[in-house]
Amino acid sequence: MDSRLQAHPTLVSRLLRGAALTGGSFVLAQAMRFGSNLIVARLLFPDAFGLMALVTMILFGLTMLSDAGVQQSIMQNARGDDQDFLNTAFTLNAARGVVLWGLACALAWPAAMLYDAPELALVLPVCAVSLLLSGLAPTKVFTSERHIRLGRVMMTQLASQAAGILVMIVLAWATGSYWAMVWGMVATAVARLALEWAIIPGQTNRLRWERDAARDLLRFGGWIMMSSGFGFLLAQGDRAILGYFFSLTELGLYNIAWFLAAFPVLLMQAMNERMLIPAYRESFDTQGSQNTEKLQRMRYMLTATVMAMLAVMALAGPFLIGLLYDDRYLMAGPMIVLISCAQLPPLISATYQHAALARGEARLFFRLTAFRAIIQSALFLAGFLLMDLPGALAGQALAAVLVYPAVVRLAAHTGVWDKRHDLVFSIAALCIIALALFVNGDLLIALL
Repeated sequence: MDSRLQAHPTLVSRLLRGAALTGGSFVLAQAMRFGSNLIVARLLFPDAFGLMALVTMILFGLTMLSDAGVQQSIMQNARGDDQDFLNTAFTLNAARGVVLWGLACALAWPAAMLYDAPELALVLPVCAVSLLLSGLAPTKVFTSERHIRLGRVMMTQLASQAAGILVMIVLAWATGSYWAMVWGMVATAVARLALEWAIIPGQTNRLRWERDAARDLLRFGGWIMMSSGFGFLLAQGDRAILGYFFSLTELGLYNIAWFLAAFPVLLMQAMNERMLIPAYRESFDTQGSQNTEKLQRMRYMLTATVMAMLAVMALAGPFLIGLLYDDRYLMAGPMIVLISCAQLPPLISATYQHAALARGEARLFFRLTAFRAIIQSALFLAGFLLMDLPGALAGQALAAVLVYPAVVRLAAHTGVWDKRHDLVFSIAALCIIALALFVNGDLLIALL
């Protein structure tokens, strides 16, 4: 193991550094994505964004439905630094990447028929090359995350994203075709894989299959895989449903609105995955009161930051769309208001759920994820059938309220529930929703 991974600074110092790196790199990555979005929106048409929303939804679904939990296993398992364990994890991931690419090719034509988008038949297999490449990622990426040493990991992500954006913009200017976005996705995957192997410290992986390691990975990963299947419904179920009812243009407008409104939530997810699992794991191991207090402060700061960002989008989203996009995209404005409001209720308990994974209790995490996904998808679909998009997003917000008691039960079981935190931010969320609906009432009526 590289000597840089053997140093053991305090948990608090690594949390602070990791939070700064994760937050800073995430904001920079989203800023690059947003800037490229503005440029490409002027070179292409909304239906290109709708097509890529379908592609992303399908690839994300394949990824989630086959997620063997390799990253989470390495982050929480006692053998997470053992090379035989890591090589077995690498072999499992590589095989998964090959299978995913094959499945994407097989699904291309049926997906094109289902969503009445013939372009998918060719676009999906090409974009799925990114899944094949992601399966070859070295496990030193995950060991760096395990020890909250994220500098070079963030660097590879930002540099590869910049490379993909450059390819996409040049091709969009030269061709005016949605293929610019396709090849941009592939270029990002190629650059990221090359950089991960080249600059992240750690031992090189090779193909290896150790029976004990495989058993640990598959036992833990089985629950993660089932959780991820329902996680797909949580993260992409809205686009899976809307893609059936909406035209590519309408779906493209929704996707642009979702990108802007969900930016704060994606930041929360990045923090949860990279910071809270290892932080909870080490806090549980040490049982130090100082570490517990630091984690509580971190949850308060994270929730407050993300809620403030959602409030800005809920209040000023239509203004931002009018300022930054041309008239073809104006209907995305009221969509931003509704999406931002719908994200506020689930935000309140978002920092609790990864505590179960940190304890290795993947089954409890699966049960909660499945319950959330079923309730949210059912209410989203029912709301859409009753009141179109506003009803669907209202159903999504209601689902978070109905699921809250189950989240609290899990948080209490793992010892991380903070009822004062939840009360304070519940009141704040209600005030933000009421103010956003009042300020943007005319636009929302027009959307209805």
